[in-house]
Amino acid sequence: MSLDGIKDEVERLSDVTEAVNEYFVGNPALVERLLAAVLARGHVLFEDYPGLGKTLLVKTLARTIDTGFRRVQFTPDVLPSDILGTRIWEPEKRAFTLEKGPIFTNILLADEINRAPPKTQSALLEAMEEKQTTLDGERFALPEPFFVLATQNPIEQEGTYPLPEAQMDRFLLRMRTGYPSTEDDEREILRRRIDWSQDDPTDDIKPVIGRDAFVRLQQAAENVFVHEELLGYMAKLVRALRDANEVEVGPSPRGALALLKTSRALALIRGRDFATPDDVKTIAVEALAHRTVLEVEDVLEGTQPAQIVQRVLDTTPAPTPRPRPTP
Repeated sequence: MSLDGIKDEVERLSDVTEAVNEYFVGNPALVERLLAAVLARGHVLFEDYPGLGKTLLVKTLARTIDTGFRRVQFTPDVLPSDILGTRIWEPEKRAFTLEKGPIFTNILLADEINRAPPKTQSALLEAMEEKQTTLDGERFALPEPFFVLATQNPIEQEGTYPLPEAQMDRFLLRMRTGYPSTEDDEREILRRRIDWSQDDPTDDIKPVIGRDAFVRLQQAAENVFVHEELLGYMAKLVRALRDANEVEVGPSPRGALALLKTSRALALIRGRDFATPDDVKTIAVEALAHRTVLEVEDVLEGTQPAQIVQRVLDTTPAPTPRPRPTP
């Protein structure tokens, strides 16, 4: 695949990141990885403390893409039908008609997803994995593209329901925004707030890339060249992580697929038609840490899965970057 045919669309990706960075003050690499995840048709879970811009970031990205966008504020009383939809009786037609829920959109912002009860969380599983949902025994395909951008607070336990491992595995990446890294960033957040007419400026954001162009870029990402040696590198990373002494349950093959899909999308964003080991390293922690369960003893000692993933990255030799062979 040559990038010549989609050069204009690829250039629009930089416009997307620039538009997001106009509102979100933080690490630009975070925006790049988020964009790579949605290009790879994946779902993203933002897990961090309150007030760090998780919702602002995902809403800003959603607004820059000219597609359908819905937001669901999860609470303990949200029912599956509130997400999927329900059939209602219409006396004029003397029949039941389907009232579709907010999941029938392109970008679903699932805000504070861990506040929803397990039955409601499970309603998302089929949609996230198979891009379809089932209502009263009838299957309904979700629009293309479709991805879930979810947020959750990791420290508040009252009124929350921890996401099961099966649902965590549905997220391509788990990301953290983190605190502003410098005092200048803190000052810039305050300065930008002065310029906003309201606390939430995302309603004023204009799309910078259309739906059809974005779908073409998703298709192009699937055709990015990956050398056999790079495939072996991904496999070694996942297997080394499973074999680590601290790990009770390592990533499944879905974790290796997450490395493959996201590294291809990242290569496209960076203007290449082939993936490199650096692309894999960029997203490895966020693709594998939430799929790694540590031994109880190590958890009690304060060890984090991300530390083990980083150690595996540091100790696994990376191959030489290999571009697509010339025909």
